[in-house]
Parts: sequence; C-alpha cells; structure tokens
Amino acid sequence: MANSLKSAQFLMESRFPNAAHQSAEICFELGVAYSCGTGDIPVDLIEAHKWFNLAALKGSEEGQAMRAEVAEEMTAREIAEAQRQARALIAASQLRAA
Repeated sequence: MANSLKSAQFLMESRFPNAAHQSAEICFELGVAYSCGTGDIPVDLIEAHKWFNLAALKGSEEGQAMRAEVAEEMTAREIAEAQRQARALIAASQLRAA
C-alpha cells in the first residue's frame, strides 16, 4: 500500500510544475483527483478547489461548477487558502515563462 501511495503521489506531483501551463482539462483532472481521492491519495478540498479554480480561469465550465460544489464543503479560510495557492501558482508560472 505504501508503494501505491508513493506512486500515486509521484504521478500527481510530476504534473504540478507544468500543470498551470497546461489545458483546462489537465487542471480539471487534478481537481477531480483531489476532490474524490485518486488511488491512495486522500481527499484534499483545498487542492481540489485550487485546481478547479485554475481550470475555470482557463474557460472550463465544469471547473466552475465543481469549484462551487467543493466550496460548499469548505470554510471561508480554506477557500481563501485555495485561492492564494492558485494565485501563487499562476505567478510562479508567469515568472518561468518570462
């Protein structure tokens, strides 16, 4: 079980550095993975909201809907943290692109 958790985390983390540059679909997939828990990865609503937010910013209507759905289960503080993380990821990706 520990191996599958490490494998799943590696798969997810390997997509992080470039995910902000990728399509709305990839951001949405990451949101789904964190909202439902993929494999042995635990549910993390802050991460899910962050990725759905990025998908929504890229024009995904599904991302908008799922962001709203996940937000219903979060505190205001958790939503603020997810938004902060999304902004930080956007800023970091813009620095790398420059």
